[in-house]
Amino acid sequence: MKSISKNKKWWKEAVVYQIYPRSFKDSNGDGIGDLRGIIEKLDYLKELGVDVVWLSPVYKSPNDDNGYDISDYQAIMDEFGTLADWDELLTEMHERGMKLVMDLVVNHTSDEHPWFIESRKSKDNPYRDYYIWRPGKDGKEPNNWQSFFSGSAWQYDETTGEYYLHLFSKKQPDLNWENPNVRKEVFEMMTWWLDRGIDGFRMDVINLLSKVEGLPDAPVTNPNDRYQWGGQYFVNGPKLMDYLREMKEKVLSKYDILTVGETPFVNTDDAIRFTNEQDGVMSMLFHFEHMDVDTKPESPLGKWDIQPWKLTDLKKIMSKWQTELHGKGWNSLYLENHDQPRSVSRFGDDQRYRLESAKMLATWLHMMQGTPYIYQGQEIGMTNVAFPTIEQYRDVEIHNLWKDLVVEKGYDPEKILKAIHYRGRDNARTPMQWDATEHAGFTTGTPWIEVNPNYREINVEQALKDEHSIFHYYKKLIRLRKEHDIIIYGSYELILEDDEQIYAYIRKLENEQLLVITNFSAETPTFALPNHITFAEKQLLISNYPVDENEEIKTILLKPYEARVYKLK
Repeated sequence: MKSISKNKKWWKEAVVYQIYPRSFKDSNGDGIGDLRGIIEKLDYLKELGVDVVWLSPVYKSPNDDNGYDISDYQAIMDEFGTLADWDELLTEMHERGMKLVMDLVVNHTSDEHPWFIESRKSKDNPYRDYYIWRPGKDGKEPNNWQSFFSGSAWQYDETTGEYYLHLFSKKQPDLNWENPNVRKEVFEMMTWWLDRGIDGFRMDVINLLSKVEGLPDAPVTNPNDRYQWGGQYFVNGPKLMDYLREMKEKVLSKYDILTVGETPFVNTDDAIRFTNEQDGVMSMLFHFEHMDVDTKPESPLGKWDIQPWKLTDLKKIMSKWQTELHGKGWNSLYLENHDQPRSVSRFGDDQRYRLESAKMLATWLHMMQGTPYIYQGQEIGMTNVAFPTIEQYRDVEIHNLWKDLVVEKGYDPEKILKAIHYRGRDNARTPMQWDATEHAGFTTGTPWIEVNPNYREINVEQALKDEHSIFHYYKKLIRLRKEHDIIIYGSYELILEDDEQIYAYIRKLENEQLLVITNFSAETPTFALPNHITFAEKQLLISNYPVDENEEIKTILLKPYEARVYKLK
């Protein structure tokens, strides 16, 4: 196995499970998930077989954006517990052979962080330059940039008569990475956590740190809006690589850790630059190209303008990332996270074929090259929730959208609610469904956001008991990665590229081939094996329907949402 041994890394072979602490498990009845709740459920994660847990932010925060607005990087949010609880969680995870990856949120802080409290006091405060302050222009904001969460990316502050930049919520002021003191403080904080024993970082919007000098106005691409998209001035900015190389040199290179960058608007060239093993700056990254497959490009409504997606488009995107990064960088594989809707509702059929399509999607993703990420509840096939009123939603992004489009611009509320049902972030944030008791066993109190009403049918207790459940299928997929190097290190080749129902591909490593066949439809299309794929023997590794081992595979009449994986020699 010489060809792969030099490139072996533990994080390539790992499977990561993301926990959104607020919604995972509440141990004290206040309706909010917490650290002790996670400790209670570690044996469940051990049984699933995951190697790494990525914990969404648990730091002290006023919670404007559910913990992504941090007021103290070295303290735990009161409602989640204490630093002693956190230490116990880490110890308990390590004892079970699991690693812990923490969220690193350093593009911005909370406006309640001590640095910002000082920064806004006066123009000559020593902390002034920790953030990006500018005087207004012609009685308006310093420029016309739009925030990710609608409205202006600038907030006026009366104390000093200037504006500060916030690419996200106005309670999330952007840090000024040009200031060496900011970088020094961030690197010291990262080192503090690593020395406590964590195993890596998921780096929130890490490619937005560097802004173009002068912060120019964005070109007007949406004439109906006062504010415009200015991404070319803050995505992959001019000094980004300098900052990340400095972070690697001063912090990351000293530890054997997993680092994954959340990097919106990147292409495969960026990915290779960020993740190559010679001079890259992170282990892997999250790109968003496949997450935009059902969105109208250039629409003023952005991700809320939903369009039917085509399998051939998904093939182009995934195949490009698989082939172009092979041997040059490393992929993260995901379909769900705390910012994305439930994959079985989006890419499968969450009604008639929920079981089959959830298993099919898992097979399709986990057999690709890259580190797979499972989001809490994905392993039991949790679905989107469709709350009938806007008041039932909790997400700041959803409420800003509603205010902007429905209240101020007069869009049809029914249409916008439908888009929220499909795409809203709260789809992933409803409480984890543990059992069929009240509130799905998540809490004995009133949950901070309502539980999905289907928890009586879809829950962990039921999934553990049923050997044919989605949970047990995931368990097998995870085990297969441990047993077959080809799943981790093999090359990728798309077959049947024009088929709009079947997504099939080959993985190759030395004299072995893996044939992955997935049907993305409720129809029964016929799979025909291309002539150039030859083999002497075959072994069925996994399938989501019962299959006769001896069945001929030159042509297969596929069942709805069927998935099969064969090892060919």
